[in-house]
Amino acid sequence: MNLVELLDEGVGFDAEYADGLSNHRPMALLALVRLGATQAQLNRFDQHYRQRLRPAPPQANWPGGEPWALYLGRSEAWPLYRDLFWQWLLHEDAGSVLNQALPRLMQGCAGAAFHGLIRTAYAVQAPHRRELADALAYWASCWADLGSPCAAGDTLEPETVLRQLRVCSSNTRLIAQRVSAAAQQPHFKATVDRLAVTETTLPRLSALAAHAYAASDNFTVLHLVTSAHAMRVLLPFVDEPVPAVQAYWRAFAAAVSSAGLQAGALPKARSWPALMAAACESNNDHVVKLVDSCYQQHLALGDAGPWQQAATRALMG
Repeated sequence: MNLVELLDEGVGFDAEYADGLSNHRPMALLALVRLGATQAQLNRFDQHYRQRLRPAPPQANWPGGEPWALYLGRSEAWPLYRDLFWQWLLHEDAGSVLNQALPRLMQGCAGAAFHGLIRTAYAVQAPHRRELADALAYWASCWADLGSPCAAGDTLEPETVLRQLRVCSSNTRLIAQRVSAAAQQPHFKATVDRLAVTETTLPRLSALAAHAYAASDNFTVLHLVTSAHAMRVLLPFVDEPVPAVQAYWRAFAAAVSSAGLQAGALPKARSWPALMAAACESNNDHVVKLVDSCYQQHLALGDAGPWQQAATRALMG
């Protein structure tokens, strides 16, 4: 089956599996196609990955007349949000829906370890309307507000602020839980509000994430690399990008605080053709997405970040 047919089948799968892990199938399939996977490689990955998934819950009807943000952050509301966004996309084009929904969704972008954000960006690029409805529904149902950022700030350097954060160690299983705990530290808000968010903030965060992952192989930071890529994809659909990046910065900083980074040496970068070929042979959804995000960021941002080193690190495990 081609990518569209494989994504069509996605309607039959739940958004999560194994007690809170996100379904990466639609994202990884598009990533593989962009990396140059053959049909045989695509099919092999799909057959391997779908074994862990569970069937989608029964369909539900959105209660007519209710505001769309009514059930934000309620995981059990995914079937309701599937119906809402599908109906919305049947009546309005994707750009219009994104323009209306993203400002509020961005304020909860840390939910499910950024996977609502990431899945939505991949659905936009597919492009696949049914998958976009499911992705937006997942984002809405896993939405996690980390508090309101302050518009003021006294520095333009994210790294300066990140170095001042306290490490928030936690034994919780899920990344999203650890990120939430980090954002609730007493001095967290005062620290992160030091950053003056501008149009240069997101590229800087993206490069910092790639460097940190290349030097640490930290699984939480891997999600910062892929989420920064997703933010770049979705920001053109937002009329006022600064509030969206402010919310993302807050989540980014909380993730760094929760990770407790201990950086090592950067690996020697492999060539892009070698990296892409190796990723296409992998059955690891996170590796596939990480290499794809790094290559897409390389194409869009050039050599502003250590994209090849980060992709190399992902394939060393």
